[in-house]
Amino acid sequence: MELSTQAKTIVSQITGTATKLGDLRKIARDMKRDHKLALELWSTGQFLPRQLAILLMDKKELSENLIDCLDKDIQKHHEEEKLQLIDWLMANQLGKDKKTVAFMEAWENSSSPLKRRVFWYYQARLRWVGQIPPPNSDELLLKIETQIEKEVPEVQWAMNFTAAQIGIFEEKYRSRCIALGENTGLYKDEIVAKNCTPNYLPKFIAIQVAKTNRRV
Repeated sequence: MELSTQAKTIVSQITGTATKLGDLRKIARDMKRDHKLALELWSTGQFLPRQLAILLMDKKELSENLIDCLDKDIQKHHEEEKLQLIDWLMANQLGKDKKTVAFMEAWENSSSPLKRRVFWYYQARLRWVGQIPPPNSDELLLKIETQIEKEVPEVQWAMNFTAAQIGIFEEKYRSRCIALGENTGLYKDEIVAKNCTPNYLPKFIAIQVAKTNRRV
């Protein structure tokens, strides 16, 4: 796609390691929604322009076909960028409209690992954003218990994160979620940076429950 002068100027401004997520958010706030410009920025194939593009997209224009194209494009990025882009798309666009939420809820068995990741990450997000947990926790845990060890890493992490949020916010499932982590051993030997929460379920849940109790 031939870039407009505006798109070229933006790309030149945000190229480089000095650009932070806060910078992209400020640009997006100043520019407002601009779906055409978003698609131009997306067409560059570059990570930062694509992050900004996600913020500028019009969620009403996100059809299943367009999302499929975005998904295929994201899969061409290296691992860290790929996960940041798909999670950014979910948080800033897909979770903001009933139509796209319905798309996400249908992606549990998608052939795309990134769509399956979004399905599980969205289920986790429903819990940790402060809403009353949906009534499907038992069903989700059963699926996690039987499938998590068979999944690819990017989906496995999201399933584990969902189990963590269920264990944190629903006490009746807490011991079950802790046992899941003990039985699978997933992330048990993971080394995390200081002040970061480990992904190993027994530790993850204990730390977050303790934080919640201190706030009460």
